[in-house]
Amino acid sequence: MADMIPAQAPRGGAVATKGLDDEARQLALLIGGVTDYAIYMLDPNGYIRSWNPGGERIKGYSEREIVGQHFSRFYTREDVERGEPARGLATARAQGKFEAEGWRVRKDGSRFRASVVIDPIWQEGELIGFAKVTRDVTERYEAQQRLIDAQKALVQSQKLEAIGKLTLGLAHDFNNLLTVIVNSLDLITLKNSDDPRVQEWTEAAQRAADRGTLLTRQLLAFARGQNLAPEVHDINDLLARSAEMYRRACGSAIQFRLELADALPPVDVDMAQFEAGILNLVANSRDAMPTGGTIVVRSSTVETAPPSAPETTPRLYVAVDVIDDGHGMSMEVADRATEPFFTTKDVGRGSGLGLSQVFGFAAQSGGFATLDSEPGRGTTVRVCLPVIGGRPNG
Repeated sequence: MADMIPAQAPRGGAVATKGLDDEARQLALLIGGVTDYAIYMLDPNGYIRSWNPGGERIKGYSEREIVGQHFSRFYTREDVERGEPARGLATARAQGKFEAEGWRVRKDGSRFRASVVIDPIWQEGELIGFAKVTRDVTERYEAQQRLIDAQKALVQSQKLEAIGKLTLGLAHDFNNLLTVIVNSLDLITLKNSDDPRVQEWTEAAQRAADRGTLLTRQLLAFARGQNLAPEVHDINDLLARSAEMYRRACGSAIQFRLELADALPPVDVDMAQFEAGILNLVANSRDAMPTGGTIVVRSSTVETAPPSAPETTPRLYVAVDVIDDGHGMSMEVADRATEPFFTTKDVGRGSGLGLSQVFGFAAQSGGFATLDSEPGRGTTVRVCLPVIGGRPNG
């Protein structure tokens, strides 16, 4: 075997070293062999002068298609309008290097996340072009975003759990006090039934106590401490039966639309709490559009994992979306919108318990709720209720 090595080495060595004697040839072979990076040259004005297989794999253009074109065609329209391509070249020229990460566009129009480096090429003090290296980091970026979203969901879940425990204790204590107040009002009414002033006062106090009882139920709903009476229901039937009530709640300035998916699977849900929750969402949407707009209540079937546990196995849910085209919420407001007593409405126009009640009801029913909102884009609240036996392929 030792005798065979020298006999083979010259033949392999001769093949391996052929064409590698000059530096330019070596560099061309090196760049041509790279497929994970787009490596190419630009002239001083940003026009492409060379192309490698990595550029074709990442961006979709062949060398014949792209050489001679301006490199700004890889940028999104928004970045081009902001002057990002020119800024990158100017920074590289002035500082000796430009590094950035952002969205780029392939030949087929799809976007990918790119890590970009631009280096100026100088010859005898004159700028003769730029060397540009692009790497597709979409998978890494999406993994980071999923991690950030999971961390935010965990923090939000922990915060709401802590608030829920406090709320549960307060609600029970408040309910006990209300029971004493209501019983006392009943006794006062019985003993002073002939005095109209006493009757008027006790009736006012009774209305306040009833309002307090409603608030207690909403607090218990948020804290998942209410007693539910779930039964098997078709969500489409519940929505259709209450459609007129939702339409009246919208008022004359709002267009209401019901969009029901065909053949929804059954769910186990407390009918009264479900109807109250959807009515709450419709009322919230109405209040977000004082000058008019559109509210859509839509049903569908989705297969997903809860936002608080995205790593778990997805299962089937019946989803009910309440969608409006109102002014929407900022990120800061949306993050707090499900907290009890948080409200953006004027004093006296809301308790701040509507959304928290819906989210608590959904969680206690074995599902979850989500809120999607941006300023100027409206708001969508989705309530997901688990399908009976709704494991995938189950």
